[in-house]
Amino acid sequence: MNEERRRELGQFLRDRRGALVRAEHGLPPIGRSRMMGLRREEIAAFSAVSVTWYTWLEQGRDINASRQVLESVGRVLRLSTAEAAYVLALGGHVAEPATGTVIESVPPHLQALLDAWDFPAFAVAPGWGIAGWNHAYECLYSRISEVAPEQRNLLWLIFTDPALHRMLPDWDVTSQHFVAEFRAEAGPRLGSMTHTAIVAKLQAASPEFAQIWARHSVKGFASRQRVFVHPVVGELVFDQHRLVPSDVPDLHFVLYVPTAGTPTKQRLAELAESTPKR
Repeated sequence: MNEERRRELGQFLRDRRGALVRAEHGLPPIGRSRMMGLRREEIAAFSAVSVTWYTWLEQGRDINASRQVLESVGRVLRLSTAEAAYVLALGGHVAEPATGTVIESVPPHLQALLDAWDFPAFAVAPGWGIAGWNHAYECLYSRISEVAPEQRNLLWLIFTDPALHRMLPDWDVTSQHFVAEFRAEAGPRLGSMTHTAIVAKLQAASPEFAQIWARHSVKGFASRQRVFVHPVVGELVFDQHRLVPSDVPDLHFVLYVPTAGTPTKQRLAELAESTPKR
């Protein structure tokens, strides 16, 4: 941890300590009027660290602050998720994603962004649940609005929906690619109840998934070309990209852009005209 980060960490901790309400920690006022702010020794006691060590931390001394200790201090200071991640980053630790995060729908301002996109786009939550989509995506995959919410999961649909399977001429390659990406992204969540449930459900429902999962392939996301064979307009070719909104980083947007030199854009427009908006 360099000197600048040490100073910033110390100041940040001091500010948050001073903003705490003593009564919320079961502590009496200091004197007759001071209701706010905990002493250093109180933070140290609640965090199970020595007073000297915590004092040095706030002073910006060059000490080794482990992830576990910073997380403990963060809990005592009642930091928000973003604040806790900031403290870990200042301490030289990469914040791990939350486990068991449940996102059932896209926030309105981000749904508006999806709706403004002319081409197919959808939002994926941490467990790969599809949390939102736009009209163009429903034109491409009309069953998305018919699927029960608990089954509206990208991996689940890839491995269990025969209609989607028929739309993917490269299903063998695509399915393996998705499983490798899912494993890479789920690494920090391995062992969580949410992750375990998704994997167990897929293993029971799809021998193909079970076989691919057993290979332990890991692959980070990369933009690539995607090909679909739509039952109405035929082949559609897209360049697939992904964006992560900075204010909701647990979501990521998958965006399809019609590949130049193909009739995809025109065919998609024909689909949009014939598909009513819900």
